[in-house]
Amino acid sequence: MQNILITKVMRGRLLSLSTFGVAVFASYLLTGFIGAAEAGQEMPTRKLGRTGHSTPLFSLGGQSVIERRGNDELADEIINRALDLGVNYIDTAPRYGNGISERYIGRVMRERRNEVFLATKSHDYTYEGTMRLIDESLERLSTDKIDLYQHHNVASLQQLDQIAAEDGALRAFLELREEGKVRYIGITSHSPKVLLRALEMDVYDCMLITLNPAGSHMRDRQYLDEFLRQAEDKEVGVIAMKVAARGRLLRGDVEMRELLHYVWSHPVATAVVGISEVWQVDENVESAKSFEEMTESEKRQLEDRF
Repeated sequence: MQNILITKVMRGRLLSLSTFGVAVFASYLLTGFIGAAEAGQEMPTRKLGRTGHSTPLFSLGGQSVIERRGNDELADEIINRALDLGVNYIDTAPRYGNGISERYIGRVMRERRNEVFLATKSHDYTYEGTMRLIDESLERLSTDKIDLYQHHNVASLQQLDQIAAEDGALRAFLELREEGKVRYIGITSHSPKVLLRALEMDVYDCMLITLNPAGSHMRDRQYLDEFLRQAEDKEVGVIAMKVAARGRLLRGDVEMRELLHYVWSHPVATAVVGISEVWQVDENVESAKSFEEMTESEKRQLEDRF
């Protein structure tokens, strides 16, 4: 493993690390798998809304390396490393690599399913389509139950209406919950306006939303604060995504730790992050351990840098 990591450094990947990341990576490299992240306190946790699940600030997203074909060994290392360091929430979807992400995660779930609050999604907004997708996801994920099943990327109020129709996906979600195939139901969107409307339905346990200081990947940003306030009032668990906008926000004057601390300074339970190298798991865990809530002024200053 150390030889593999040294080779990657020689290829110049170390140049892409933040100053904080270099320190974490160096510790990881020098000690094999006993890095800085294993020393000291555990990651802070927050309650995932009415589910009652205690979720560390950093959670593992099923994109990046975990959705690409041919990354079997690296995907296993990333997932297992995250679980070893206290991550207990993993998010994926059938559309991540056309099922590849779910398959990689499913291989690890065969041995470690009881350590994970497992979330996946349905991109089909119809009843029949969702019933087909859930069986495929259960098989790929090597489980008989999904902890959180979510409508994937609901982009408009019209799509939300389609979901809520008699032949829509919501009917399937409610039946699947009654049957015990899913424990909780949720919805994901890049629009807080859409999620505000979904909150009015009073059926969802959790909601996944884009959140970063640049407003990248988010529509209707003017509704964000009201959405977060109402979600908190209704005890709906909020999960953040697109923290670094798939890496596009990481540049010379912005580090991943800043982006994570910005997101965690909002009323969210956790942030799901896609990982491309094992050392990034350690870096994000260290960021969670060192988290101190930003003031409103500090958040505005970071937003102004984009």
